[in-house]
Amino acid sequence: MHALAINGREIPLNAKGLLQNFEDWDEDVARAMADEDGIELSDCHWTAIRFMREYYQEFEIPPSPKTMAREVGHKLVEYGKCNGKKLQELFPKGGCKHACRIAGLPMEYCHSC
Repeated sequence: MHALAINGREIPLNAKGLLQNFEDWDEDVARAMADEDGIELSDCHWTAIRFMREYYQEFEIPPSPKTMAREVGHKLVEYGKCNGKKLQELFPKGGCKHACRIAGLPMEYCHSC
């Protein structure tokens, strides 16, 4: 089993590198996971990550790729720094599944992405 060491905490990951516990996630965990994947998180990434976490907390499933593109794309356009078309490029290792990982969502809920 792999773990992330962050600020004196050991955050357990499963064999696929996903958080074992949704509650262990915080922005430092997201940054560490993104660093492992060679990504520097921008404001655009954070918009997508926060949307995924909020959606999951409300509905107990991740948003579909279509919902993600529509809702996050809309927010990104409003934000003015990037656009919805770039959403897939933000998470190059699998789009929605990659975003699920960095957002700390459980794997069993990210298979539909």
